[in-house]
Amino acid sequence: MDIHFQESSQVQETSKIQQFSPKIIGVADSTQYLVGAIDCKNNFVELNEEKRIRCFNSLAQAKDLLRSHQYKTVELEYQSAYDEMCGLPSCDNYKELIQL
Repeated sequence: MDIHFQESSQVQETSKIQQFSPKIIGVADSTQYLVGAIDCKNNFVELNEEKRIRCFNSLAQAKDLLRSHQYKTVELEYQSAYDEMCGLPSCDNYKELIQL
């Protein structure tokens, strides 16, 4: 019975890992990039390998962290508050899937 519990636990952990998608968020007019993941509830959270969401001063540094954890692709999203600040309807953020 203990063996079954351990196998079940491993399956749950594997399932949890697979539900995360790595993501880099950049903000317009800023040189900082947030590195984390999107969970199954569409929340921006820390990577499984990290204790917190990481912040870097360059896109190259953000990509290097993901490469060090063996990620092959990442979604890059640029966010801007300009439309909202000007009273215009907000538009979708720019998103791109990049190869590491």
